[in-house]
Amino acid sequence: MYIETPSRIHIALIDLNGSYGRVDGGIGLTIEKPGYSMTLAESDRNSLDFAEKNLPQGVIDEYTLKINRAADKVREHFGISDAFAFTVNKTYPSHSGLGSGTQIALATAKLMTEHAGLHIPSVELAKVVGRAGTSGIGTHGFDLGGFIVDGGHSKKQKKDFMPSSASEPVPPVLIGRYDFPEEWGIALVRPKIGTYFCGREEINIFQTCCPLPKDEVKLLSHIIFMNLVPFLIEHDLEGFSACINRIQEIAFNKCEFQLQPPEVTQTMNTMKECGIPGVGLSSLGPTLFGVYDLHDSSVIKEMEEALGDTADILLTKGQNHGAVIYP
Repeated sequence: MYIETPSRIHIALIDLNGSYGRVDGGIGLTIEKPGYSMTLAESDRNSLDFAEKNLPQGVIDEYTLKINRAADKVREHFGISDAFAFTVNKTYPSHSGLGSGTQIALATAKLMTEHAGLHIPSVELAKVVGRAGTSGIGTHGFDLGGFIVDGGHSKKQKKDFMPSSASEPVPPVLIGRYDFPEEWGIALVRPKIGTYFCGREEINIFQTCCPLPKDEVKLLSHIIFMNLVPFLIEHDLEGFSACINRIQEIAFNKCEFQLQPPEVTQTMNTMKECGIPGVGLSSLGPTLFGVYDLHDSSVIKEMEEALGDTADILLTKGQNHGAVIYP
């Protein structure tokens, strides 16, 4: 049994003030590349192998830890006693803002439960493997794909401002899911100089930056629900891009940029100067994303020439379906 999952862009956390009784909330979308894939086969003993050659040992260690942790939780929760040989076929960088942790954990859980004849939605699997404690973009996107809006958590469920890795696994409620326009391309740009956050560092960021000013949260909410989402539905790239750019200047996104070295902001400005209409930081970064018209490839050529070897660039698209399992 084989599974392919998308990665995701996390555009913004909506409410990190909490005065109105809820916290978190998020917007983001699933994307075709980079992707994660793995194979499960019955075996007489549990094993894990990597098909990609010359992977850094740090990547192998991190993926191994996450897969084994998820598998142990699934075995305990569902009473699965079978042994499996896992093979990781395709990886992408952790802690880069593209949600690899959620995809690794959910892919492991989905393969194991499907093999056992259990058809469990990703929201339920996320509770088992300990994901979606803050953002629900990767979890809902795993099943649905597309552009996701989640409603965060009631303060009865979650009282503190914390990243998913340090929060109780209560997946946020889904507010809306929309197709991402097929005619829009996405450029993922990872500056060579950028900061990767994980663990205690993430916790410190939330505890230091939150709560955010109420006025900024109100402004962000208005931009998202009265501008960004309607422009998305109307396939208005100019309007959608203007919202993406404005979001980077306020609320938690502003904090995220302040935590990155100036090279990340410089890269964002270069992308805009080359004609990419909307540019933002995915999650805590350092990966930037740019939304552009696929019919105007000249902006990509100009951006590639301007950035040179200062950043890694991957061209992708939105993915309007979730993970795919093959027997």
